[in-house]
Amino acid sequence: MTTEPHNNNTDLSLAKQQSNKPLLSLCWDQGKLLMLDQRLLPEKIVFLELTTPEEVWEGIHTMKVRGAPAIGIAAAYGVVLGAYSFQGDNNKHWLEHVLAAADHLATSRPTAVNLFWALDRMKERAAQLAKDQSSRALRNEGLLAEAVAIHREDEEVCRKIGQHALPLFNSGMGVLTHCNAGGLATAKYGTALAPFYLAQEQGISLKIYANETRPVLQGARLTAFELQQAGIDVTLLCDNMAGLVMSKGWIDAVIVGTDRVAANGDVANKIGTYSLAVLAKAHNIPFYVASPLSTIDLDTESGELIPIEERPEHEVTEGFGKRTAPSGIKVFNPSFDVTPHHLITAIITEKGIIKPPFRDNLAALLKP
Repeated sequence: MTTEPHNNNTDLSLAKQQSNKPLLSLCWDQGKLLMLDQRLLPEKIVFLELTTPEEVWEGIHTMKVRGAPAIGIAAAYGVVLGAYSFQGDNNKHWLEHVLAAADHLATSRPTAVNLFWALDRMKERAAQLAKDQSSRALRNEGLLAEAVAIHREDEEVCRKIGQHALPLFNSGMGVLTHCNAGGLATAKYGTALAPFYLAQEQGISLKIYANETRPVLQGARLTAFELQQAGIDVTLLCDNMAGLVMSKGWIDAVIVGTDRVAANGDVANKIGTYSLAVLAKAHNIPFYVASPLSTIDLDTESGELIPIEERPEHEVTEGFGKRTAPSGIKVFNPSFDVTPHHLITAIITEKGIIKPPFRDNLAALLKP
């Protein structure tokens, strides 16, 4: 299913958002979800108007929206759209309808734990609302308020991650990042990119290096784009140049986002992250992971148990419509890899910086 924007003026007004600030990937607008189609960046800025949970599912599944926090936010609004589509007045039937929409959205992508965290939160709120004898309109309003809260909380979480991370970076440092963990992947600021925006606000000069991030080029299309738009000094690298620039002494630190943190501190992130961590270790460069608490999954003991999504082979053989490999060639295209905890210097959360031993310190951080 393809949903085209219905109102070009809306697209333009959103596209012309504030300069020197991260683009917003999602916006709720009068009963519909506006989703920036990130597949079209950097050549086009197009916001899609989504009005059903099926359209949100397709937007997540086809990576029109990506980044663990943004996926969770989109799914939360998808549950609201599911509630809007219910026409009856029976509380029980309303709840069943909402839960079915949430369960369907949970099948869109398997790795990012934020998706399931946000959906569980929406289902819990729906169950609470269903106990009330309020009207369907009030139940829907309560569900929307929960989705908006998830959205707003993520913005604050990202800023706090940036505030905790910023002291790790001194003016003049070179910092390497991989994939996109910026404003396009979250409500605002990003996780791994948040300290870059805060550094800019405070007049701290950092030189950012962004890996292109094969095969879908999130680093080239998204990270380089949003940092350039914000006026931040950024240099784009092919993925296989990371070792060279490290050997030249250009990189003082590496910081990446994550889609899931296991109980022992292993992290799943975009494919290629593990290689960067190995290179950073070899060059004695600190390797940081920026992670909201909602991305920490204590129920998953280690990275070996994190489900790794495999993407279609055409992303490798026919990237962006141009065949670059022989027809019929076998392809392995995992979307993520797992970086073992012993390669990670610290995990930066909205509650502070977590250092080894990760199993003990993560558990203590999340203790009620």
